[in-house]
This record gives sequence, structure tokens and C-alpha cells, in this order.
Amino acid sequence: MTTAAVSGTVDYGRPVAVRVLTGLLVATAAATAGVELLNYWYATEHGFGLAVRTGWALLRTVGWLILIWHVRRGRAAARPLGLILAVTTIFAVGRLLVPREGTPPTAGVLGFAALTVLCVSVVVMLYRHPAVQEHLVRHPNKIVLTRDGFEWREATPKRPPLAAWAITARVSSFTYSPLMLVPALISVSELGSRPEWLLAVIFWFAAGIGVSYAVLLATYFLLKGKPWARAHLIWITIGSLVIDLPLCYLLLGTDGLIRDGSPLVAASLLTVYSLWRVARVEKAA
Repeated sequence: MTTAAVSGTVDYGRPVAVRVLTGLLVATAAATAGVELLNYWYATEHGFGLAVRTGWALLRTVGWLILIWHVRRGRAAARPLGLILAVTTIFAVGRLLVPREGTPPTAGVLGFAALTVLCVSVVVMLYRHPAVQEHLVRHPNKIVLTRDGFEWREATPKRPPLAAWAITARVSSFTYSPLMLVPALISVSELGSRPEWLLAVIFWFAAGIGVSYAVLLATYFLLKGKPWARAHLIWITIGSLVIDLPLCYLLLGTDGLIRDGSPLVAASLLTVYSLWRVARVEKAA
């Protein structure tokens, strides 16, 4: 028996658990696309809103591929990215599963159940498997000033526990903008019969774009360990919900509020929880 077999790693140094995780990620990416297409196929209405929601959900497949790239390179950012992808994927797929009327198709329910199991399995492996935790320790390369001048090398955060939860808050809050822009785009189809809401839709788009810049600024200082950045990000979260949820209800109805508002609520809760963990780490330090 080889040394690699005894240690549970492959010949090129990756743990077997990482290979299993990679396989799970590939299966999850395929399942995300498959279930979305299946839901679209069985849907009784193939309107503009369903097409936009399905297209946005399919883009999550790209997110899973990016996560695979991070995992194969042992990046520490893979954990928060995997967590927010798993949470938002379940909400994104689940909101399209239930039709406006009647019961969802059996094939869609089974596909959603399988996808949920895959997402939960991915999160468990990312956060609970010892070999995976030991593998996901690398950080992106940056230009670092040393005694010998500037070097392009891995930049390890000075406060790893804080950085871990701060990165989670950053990744989850970065989803605010697209989660606001998707229902805003869907609402454009409502302007034909409700033109009086044109300014509201324009404001919705502007707010969605503005949130992305506000989050970028807040999370930059959050990763620098600035305490005020937490409060700033919380206010951005509250503002996003205050703008998005009422507009979802007014322009897209209760169905739109559930389908397009719930993913933003889920991302907001994850952000607030991550900020709470950041505060606990700072207090204990």
C-alpha cells in the first residue's frame, strides 16, 4: 500500500475528501441546471417573469463552477461562497417549483429534493470534514511589500477567524444587487398595463445598482476590521429589504413577494448572522 493511500490523499496531494467534494459540486451544478429546465418544461405559463427567474437560476451553475475552482486550489473563500450558493440555490429553485395554481409536478419535487440533499451535503463537507478544512487554507495572491521589494505571493489575513466570517458577510451581501435587479427586470413586463409605475421601476433599478457600490465600500472596510463597517452593512441590508419587498408586492403581487423577496431575506439573514459572529470574534480578541 502506498503512502498516499495510507494518508488518504491522492498522488498529487489532494485529499480524497476533496475529490469527493469536487464530485458533489459537479453533481450540484448539473442538478441545478437540470431541475430548473425541468421546472420550466412542466410550467403551465411560460411568461417573461418565469424566463427571467429561470435564466437567473441557471447562472448559479456558473457560481458552482467557480466554487469548484476555489476548492481545487484550496482557497479559504470556498466555504462562505459554498454556503451562500447552497442557501440561495435552494430558495431560487424552490420559488419556481410551486406553480400559481395546483400542485407542483412530481418530477420537479423529486429533483428539488435531490438538489437540497446535494446542497446540504456540500455545506456539511465544507464546514465539518477535517480533511477539507485542512485543505481550504490558501488565500488569493496579492502584491506584498517586503524587504526585498514588491512580491506577488499569497496574502494571509492577520486575523483569520475574523476574515472567515467577514468574507461570508461580504459574499452574501454581494447578492443583494442581483436579487433586487431580477424582480425589477420582471416588473418591466407589468408596465404595459400599469405605466404609472414607471418611475418606481426606474428607482428600483437605480437602488439595485447603488446597493452594489454601497456593499463594496462597506465590505472593504469590514475586511479591514473597522467596527463601523458592520453597522453600515446592516443599514444597507435594512434599506435593501425596505425597498425591494414592498415593490415586489406592489408590482408582482404576493406570488412575486414570495418568489423574489424570500431569496433576499435569506441572504440578509445570513449577512446579519455573519456580522454577529464577526462582532463576537472582535469582542473575544
